[in-house]
Amino acid sequence: MTDDEGSRGAGPDRIRSVAVHREDVANAIEATLRSDREVVLRATPPFSGRMRARLHALDAGSGDGDADAGDGPPAPLHIDPRALVADAPPYPEVDDTAAEHPDADLAARRKRHAEAVEDWRETVRERVAETVEIEVDGETRTVDVTALG
Repeated sequence: MTDDEGSRGAGPDRIRSVAVHREDVANAIEATLRSDREVVLRATPPFSGRMRARLHALDAGSGDGDADAGDGPPAPLHIDPRALVADAPPYPEVDDTAAEHPDADLAARRKRHAEAVEDWRETVRERVAETVEIEVDGETRTVDVTALG
């Protein structure tokens, strides 16, 4: 399953590819842009050649930082969802959507904004990259991305 499987241990250096759900990528980027939380895609140990990264909100008190805890198990791998999208468009802000149609009533502005957000989400889902750079032991590595959904 991995290169030199027996001698590498269970660290993130074993990862050759990561699978992400397109919807998780869009949700993570949107949550990060619309709140004060940092939302990432996280792969957790034990690591293997092919890993699935799932949506995860970082919490300073969660104890799952990026550093390896010495002799303990490896820390989870956190991937910035913005690194997974090639040429992500800017997120549609309510004021910008309203400015495009200043004479529209509130219901029409809400509908247009919801449509703009859905168009943005669709574009993000379509632009998930084929590779992503991850940091392992202070070194940057490129791994393949498999987009699901």
